Amino acid sequence: MLVNDSLTGSSILTKENITNDYRLACESRYVSLLGRKDTMGGRSKFGIFGDGKEVAQIALSRSFRRGDFRSGYYRDQTIEAALGNLSWQQIFAQMYAHADIAHEPNTGGRSMNGHFSTRWLDENGKWLDQTKLNNSVCDISSTAGQIPRAVGLAYASKLYRGNEELHSLDTFSKKGNEIVFATIGDASTSQGMFWEAMNAAGVLQIPLLTSVWDDGYGISVPVEYQTTKSSISKALAGLQRNEEEQGLEIMVVKGWDYPALIETYEKAATLCREEQVPVLIHVIELTQPQGHSTSGSHERYKSKQRLKWEQDHDCNLRFRDWILKNGYSTEEELEKIESDAKETANSARNQAWKEYRKELDKDYLDTIQMIQNVMHESTHAKELSNVILELTKTYLPIRKDMVGSIRKALRVIGAESLPSKHLLLESLRNAIKESTLRYSTHLYSQSEDSPLLVPAVTPAYSEDSPTVDGREIIRSYFDELLGKDPRVVALGEDVGMIGDVNQGLAGLQEKYGELRVTDTGIRETTIVGQGIGMAMRGLRPIVEIQYFDYIYYALATLTDDLATLRYRTAGGQKAPLIIRTRGHRLEGIWHSGSPMGTMLSSLRGIHVIVPRNFTQAAGFYNTLLKGDDPGLIIEPLNSYRQKEILPDNIGEVHVPLGVPEILREGKDITIVTYGSMCRIVMEAASVLHQSGIDVEVIDVQTLLPFDINGKIVESIKRTSRVIFADEDLPGSASAYMMQQVIENQNAYKWLDSAPVTISAKAHRPPYGSDGDYFSKPNMDDVFEVAYQMMREVNPSRFPEVF
Repeated sequence: MLVNDSLTGSSILTKENITNDYRLACESRYVSLLGRKDTMGGRSKFGIFGDGKEVAQIALSRSFRRGDFRSGYYRDQTIEAALGNLSWQQIFAQMYAHADIAHEPNTGGRSMNGHFSTRWLDENGKWLDQTKLNNSVCDISSTAGQIPRAVGLAYASKLYRGNEELHSLDTFSKKGNEIVFATIGDASTSQGMFWEAMNAAGVLQIPLLTSVWDDGYGISVPVEYQTTKSSISKALAGLQRNEEEQGLEIMVVKGWDYPALIETYEKAATLCREEQVPVLIHVIELTQPQGHSTSGSHERYKSKQRLKWEQDHDCNLRFRDWILKNGYSTEEELEKIESDAKETANSARNQAWKEYRKELDKDYLDTIQMIQNVMHESTHAKELSNVILELTKTYLPIRKDMVGSIRKALRVIGAESLPSKHLLLESLRNAIKESTLRYSTHLYSQSEDSPLLVPAVTPAYSEDSPTVDGREIIRSYFDELLGKDPRVVALGEDVGMIGDVNQGLAGLQEKYGELRVTDTGIRETTIVGQGIGMAMRGLRPIVEIQYFDYIYYALATLTDDLATLRYRTAGGQKAPLIIRTRGHRLEGIWHSGSPMGTMLSSLRGIHVIVPRNFTQAAGFYNTLLKGDDPGLIIEPLNSYRQKEILPDNIGEVHVPLGVPEILREGKDITIVTYGSMCRIVMEAASVLHQSGIDVEVIDVQTLLPFDINGKIVESIKRTSRVIFADEDLPGSASAYMMQQVIENQNAYKWLDSAPVTISAKAHRPPYGSDGDYFSKPNMDDVFEVAYQMMREVNPSRFPEVF
């Protein structure tokens, strides 16, 4: 322990600052203790806290400046409180799942406690001035999931500093003078995301300051089972920069040593901010006084010796001793601080509970009164009395208990016509409507910037419009886009020097520079993370996953972070990232290019777009860039060298989301498809026409959203038959399309034949053209399925072919 530290007498280590820091550490500790009690007492379903990390987090907050970013994890309560982002009442409101952003502004009651966020968007979904905020990206529970986006947040500062065209965006950056504070538990550094991100940070040389909170365990698993050499700083030593080579600056500091922590963070932040050097601070000898969470007790897996060590090295107690030994406060003064801190925590808890229960208790009394009113009018008084009794016996009743009781009462009443019944029905309808607003909003943009509101602009052609390869269409589009919008950045593997593997960006790095069109390493997770962070900071990145099959590397980041961001912040944050990839009709087990079912199940919150050609693709890029939602565009690989006419207005074309296009009109069968299957289905439609079968072909264009105006059901009303065709696995995207149309659009009412799906075989396609032909739907398959459907209707007109 330092007694006469080098910072004594500085502007940082004044008595006022030190005692304020101690007060905050005490308050945070008492909040953690009360939070555990609330969970064990039934007020909360779960609790996880930052006890044992208070002093280190206070030191970090001392180096934080307005405009900086925290990309952390669920133990950062002391940081958030120190920055003024979090009141203690709000942390309890989050524990109680208070679904009201006035009381729980972090996630609106949608996330368990410890998930913190700054609201960057106003009530209209517009960006606030990030340079005036202590920015905190909403946490996710997935271990290390916060680290990929931290790379992008810091990379944005590099771009804002290096690209003068961005300096006018002064509500997002102070010319790149911001740093990103990433935080992670030591055990989570075992995740591949962390290692990939550290490597990327060292390559990119970005202002990323990563703190590793090391308390020796990952739940019950000690560090010797987690990390080589039982030390993440030793394991990462090869990334340490030196005089000849760039890399990371790695620092180690004890989590109970207050002056050393202040000094370390001040030095690290200065280096990071001024020179944009990534820094990792390994904060060792931390403790976890209450164990991992309320799910269990750490006494089960820690030895008595370890528990005794943790008591002796508790950061708050060591901080207290240091204050006394250095004469910053007396025992009496510290006891007063501790007493006041305990009262502050208790008061915050009580107020949070009062506010949370206020509306619930009213609903509880109103529900009982409504059921009692009906009971007096009903012939089922005894059963209704039991409904009331069951509700009154419920410990701390919440909305589900009240709504469940109303539903039960309505089932009991049945068809009885009672004067008071309408009040129950009205109450139920209101409760369901209000719950939809609480829990089912903000999956996508609800602002005037929603891409769903972008009007269509059709391609314009003239006699001079050239016919070129599809790759020339998309290259011409990107050239025009990069020239007019400095916020747009394209990055990915092989994107820069060769202009991507299909030359869609050929020559554009040379024209616009490496900061605008950028090569990356083979690191899909942090490519996506890089894009997420940039999009969070007002830029419009287009990041590339080289081939669609490799999106699995980044799927956790896409589904856990990007897809849920707007939803989990109840409309408080957004990241309008565009992910560009190419797929469909690829050959080979790892190049089949059609995992659509996985995307549909995983990426709700991201628009999934499947253009059939590159004029359509350009229109979809424009639509997304006009909006403020993230989108995944899967370009058709086999169309890069197919001929298209280049529109005169390629930079202005806008294709609306969720609006299918009829490619061929017909009266016998509707075939619904997308992407590269459009060409195959159109070829089959021509052959079917020769056999007397008139097929209507519909390109859905986007899978999320899907046919928002019911265009497909209108087609089925004319044809009375439908086939859903794609090259995904059975039961995936084709089944999804069927469900959307048959169930959601009620198309079954107009069907004269059973609906049919055409999909690939239930395995990935083998390599080679024969493997593709016998594994994925082809023109012959489409013809035969459609022909058989019509043969069932009129076997004499359509005799058996085989």
